[in-house]
Amino acid sequence: MNLWYTEDHSPHARFSIRVEQHLYTGQSEFQKIDIFQTVEFGKVLTLDGYVMITEKDEFIYHDMITHVPMATNPGIKKVLVIGAGDGGTVRELTKYQSIEQIDMVEIDQMVVDLCREYIPQTASQLDDPRVNLFFEDGLKFVRKKENDYDLIIVDSTDPFGPGEGLFTREFYGNCFKALTEDGILVNQHESPFYTEDALGMQRAHQRILGFFPICKVYQAHIPTYPSGHWLFGFASKKYDPIADLDAVAWNELDLITKYYNTDIHVGSFALPNYVKEQLQDVE
Repeated sequence: MNLWYTEDHSPHARFSIRVEQHLYTGQSEFQKIDIFQTVEFGKVLTLDGYVMITEKDEFIYHDMITHVPMATNPGIKKVLVIGAGDGGTVRELTKYQSIEQIDMVEIDQMVVDLCREYIPQTASQLDDPRVNLFFEDGLKFVRKKENDYDLIIVDSTDPFGPGEGLFTREFYGNCFKALTEDGILVNQHESPFYTEDALGMQRAHQRILGFFPICKVYQAHIPTYPSGHWLFGFASKKYDPIADLDAVAWNELDLITKYYNTDIHVGSFALPNYVKEQLQDVE
């Protein structure tokens, strides 16, 4: 059997992975969920036909969305994670003994349940006693919070479907309010490469700029995401991700990471000219 999973990365470009077995397909209240077994990438989770994670490259995304803010402010105690139903971001956060509380808000419990069953590689730490799971709308959840979190990580799907509300000006304003006076917001910032993705990235960046005095963008190479060139947003009330990085302190923690290190931390903020131009267009 010659079975392939194919995703449109743009109206004129597609990405395909050979599939060994279609492990699961189903429809939740919010989206279509599929899990594939593949030779090249291990298990692959897709939502509404878009790759969310693969076992082979998920560590890149989860390392970079988690360890960059944690190395910038080692004093973070209380974290809110919005989205992240696969559990990979929580897995990385639980490596820090200094974190006292991790609240994870995921709108679709079915995603979490299926990842527990099929992809324990990412969901392995969801039962950590510091983790509180909330199955509700992240936009509504954060509205009720004020001066509550040291770090908010928005590990959302793309800016359409169930994740659409997590890219609005109202949402980022509520995140600002929910953060403590030295709080940090990190979000997945889309890709700058294909036109539609780049427009989504620019819109998100523009909306965040209106609230935070420090706004930076950093990057990583994630093979299964559109173009492989992926961006993250770093916004803070106080901390600069390069000037305030204490590389010595982070390295003394002896955490095991597969992608992140403090040299990558600094280098990831060095953006290509075409990305700088896109960001300047919205500033």
